[in-house]
Amino acid sequence: MHLVKNIVIVGGGTAGWMTAAALSKLVMPHGFQVTLIESDKIGTVGVGEATLPHLRYFNQLLGIDEKEFMQATSATFKLGIKLKNWKNLNQDYIHPFGDFGQSIQGANFIHAWLKATQAGLNSDISDFSVGVQVAQNNKFKFPESNPNSVLSSYSYAYHLDAGLYAKFLTDFSIENGVKRIAGEIEKVELNNQGDVFQLILQSGESITGDLFIDCSGFRGLLINQALNVEFDNWQHWLPCDSAVAIASEKTDELLPYSTATAKTAGWQWKIPLQTRVGNGLVYCSQYMNKGQAEDEVLAGLESKPISTFNHLNFKTGKRKQTWHKNVVAIGLSSGFLEPLESTSIYLIQDSIEKLIEFFPHNGLLQVHIDEFNRLVDNEYLRIRDFLIMHYHVNQRSDSQFWLDMQNMAIPESLEEKLTLFKKYAHVPYYGQGLFLEPSWVAVLVGQGMLPENYSPKLTNLNQADLIQMLEKMKDLIKQASLSLPEHSDFLTNFLANENRLSNSKLASKSLYGSRN
Repeated sequence: MHLVKNIVIVGGGTAGWMTAAALSKLVMPHGFQVTLIESDKIGTVGVGEATLPHLRYFNQLLGIDEKEFMQATSATFKLGIKLKNWKNLNQDYIHPFGDFGQSIQGANFIHAWLKATQAGLNSDISDFSVGVQVAQNNKFKFPESNPNSVLSSYSYAYHLDAGLYAKFLTDFSIENGVKRIAGEIEKVELNNQGDVFQLILQSGESITGDLFIDCSGFRGLLINQALNVEFDNWQHWLPCDSAVAIASEKTDELLPYSTATAKTAGWQWKIPLQTRVGNGLVYCSQYMNKGQAEDEVLAGLESKPISTFNHLNFKTGKRKQTWHKNVVAIGLSSGFLEPLESTSIYLIQDSIEKLIEFFPHNGLLQVHIDEFNRLVDNEYLRIRDFLIMHYHVNQRSDSQFWLDMQNMAIPESLEEKLTLFKKYAHVPYYGQGLFLEPSWVAVLVGQGMLPENYSPKLTNLNQADLIQMLEKMKDLIKQASLSLPEHSDFLTNFLANENRLSNSKLASKSLYGSRN
């Protein structure tokens, strides 16, 4: 049995230092040693700076104070993502972190909304989301802890500077005993069993370990170059293969949501931080070149640029095994699914939590490695289908890219989901993973796919009574949302106040997706 005592993390950045921070807090107290090797010459990708509610759980698990974290990372609050032009030009909707309405007679809310709409209700489904209404009105407050309150039905995440978050976690990890070595790896040596045995640095120093965490980014120094683990390429479904990023001055209006605007051959992001705005374009190089991408980004900026362009090329997909032998790939070395729904940092966190759950305290066991890989595969596949759906379910006819997305072949798993939704307003339930029913409803309805049938459970419900019930619900949500403080005011007061304004609740499985 391969015993584990010394853990070596290859690469820093967000993935490396999130891993180091978690291991320093949850594994090192049990007698393990953690060393992180990073090169001062290799920069981090830093494309995405928006997160999901699950990051709150990760920070709380490590005992990180929310206010201290937000001050250190220039963070703002995020209630969801506004998607513009994904259905048609000049049309938008918000994908919130939260539910729509409430179940009625045992049927999920979308069924009640469908029945009422067919009976004459003239209200968008977003009128019944607290998260959407709060975001649209540029408001914010921590969700209520009382489940009976209408203001308990939404969640929140952050916009942050990923580089500053990595630095914050660097200090945290080193204080907890993680050893950092600055240097570049020149050679990876394997033992007779094919496991990584030691790393030779350019300086000549050798680093031995028992378990190696590959956080080396797209290179996949260990999982790819040393162990040759195959890569499943998903670019035929997610063809965007390039990105260009640029920062701009902060704007007067500090919005509590990210924006993803569908453009000619991809989409442009806007992420508001305390000190600046993160911008960029994800695009397909078959339809657009670098110069055109830069022009499109500049045309979409709402404030003056304050950095130069940063270009990035990538392949969407994942490693067939993200844990192979004594190497665990975390972050970009394990796979990449583009930043449309802010899943990159989540996938890092998810792999870290699964590693800790199956950590080889008593030696490497293949059964643990297999289960880790199965769960990571499920996570990637569910996110993959959710992202493909954004591209495929569009009604645009203004560019060849979007027409091709409408007509492309999609995975069978996604085809089944779309058929179930179109026919029965049904979203398959799963206990673990991202993007539960409210997320699918937000995007599918937002992009114009309305189910043909509602649940038979509502057949005998009086139409007039139902419409009246929903009108009251809509008014309650509207008034509750308008009563909240402005996002910028709340953020300023929260960061300045010596005492917390509220207890930040953990990411809720019922609102967005499982943490596990």
